[in-house]
Amino acid sequence: MHSDPVQIRHDLLYYIDPGQHQTETIRELMLEHPEIRFISLAAIDLAGNDTDEKIPVSLFLDNIDGYLHGGVQTDGSSVVLPGIATLNDGKVDLIADPDVRWFVDYNYEHRLLDDGKPCGTLRIPAFLMHNGEMVCARSVLKRAGERFDSQLHQLISRNPQICGDLGFAPQDVEQITLTAATELEFWVRTPDDKIAREQLSVSQDLKEQYWKRTKGVVRTALEQSIELLELYGLKPEMGHKEVGGVKAHLTGSGDLDHIMEQLEIDWKYSGAMQAADNELYARIFIKEVFRLHGLEATFMAKPIEGVAGSGEHIHINTIARLRDGRRINLFASTPEQNSFLNPIGWGALM
Repeated sequence: MHSDPVQIRHDLLYYIDPGQHQTETIRELMLEHPEIRFISLAAIDLAGNDTDEKIPVSLFLDNIDGYLHGGVQTDGSSVVLPGIATLNDGKVDLIADPDVRWFVDYNYEHRLLDDGKPCGTLRIPAFLMHNGEMVCARSVLKRAGERFDSQLHQLISRNPQICGDLGFAPQDVEQITLTAATELEFWVRTPDDKIAREQLSVSQDLKEQYWKRTKGVVRTALEQSIELLELYGLKPEMGHKEVGGVKAHLTGSGDLDHIMEQLEIDWKYSGAMQAADNELYARIFIKEVFRLHGLEATFMAKPIEGVAGSGEHIHINTIARLRDGRRINLFASTPEQNSFLNPIGWGALM
C-alpha cells in the first residue's frame, strides 16, 4: 500500500468568491482557517510569469485595507515589463483585484503539527501598477473586455433588429461580457527518462493511447487533479488520455515506470478574466499533483519534436446581461433561424 502524498481534504477553504471580499468577512475566514498562514498578491507580467510572495497572515490582518487597497510595492525591473519599468524607474505596486475568485494554494509537503492540515497561502490575483497606470497582462485583458463591451453596445444600438431576433431591445442591456471554457492538453513523464521518438510516433500512428483507460500513478494523479479543480470551483467536465504516449513498463513491485503519456482536462465557462486566472491556477495545481507522485508535467506546446504537441482549445462565447437579470447568449441561433450560429456569431467567425 503506497502512501498518498496529496491527501485531499474537504475541510479546507479552497477559494473566496468576489461576494466575500469585504474586510470583516476576510478577517473571519482567516481566523476560522488558521492553516492559511500566508498571503500573496499574484500579478502576471507581460511574459506570463506570476508573482508570488509570502506575507504572514498576522501582518495582513493588522492592515487588511492597506494591503487590499494600497497595494504592495515591488521592484518592477525584475519582472517582464519591457520599455515600462527600468532600473531607474522600477517602482511597481501590486494592486489586489476584488472582482475575481481568490485561491488558496496548499503546500502538501508542509503539514501543520496540530492537525496535519497542509500550510496554505491565499493567492490574491492582482494588477501591476507603474506610475499610476496598470501595465500587466491581466490589465491588458481587462481593457480588452471593457472595449469589447463598448463596441458591442454600439453594434446592437446601430442594428436593433439583431436584438429583436433574440427577444430584447438595445436599451435592455446592462453589460456584454466575453466568456471562455478551456480544454488543456499536457504531457506527463518519469523525470529524466528518455523514450525513443520512433516508438512515440508509431504509437501515435496506431492510435494506441487516445481515450484509453489510465492506469497506476497516472490515473491517481489525474483523478486527484480533477477532484482538486472541482474543490477550487472550476467545474471540470472530464479528463482523458490524448493521442500521444507509449505503454509504461510494469516493475517487479507492481508499479509503472518509464511513463510518457499525454492527457487532457476540460472545465466549464467563466468570464474572460476568471477563465484566464482559472487556467493559471489549474496548471499550478495539476503540475504539483503530478510532481508529488513523482511525475513531471509540462504544458509546452511542442515538448517532443516529431510527435503530437499539446493543443489548447479555448471556447469563446459572449453573454448579454439584461437589466431584468436575464442572460442572453449572443452567438446562439433561435429555433426560427435554424442555424448553427446567429448573425452576431457568424460575423464573429468571419
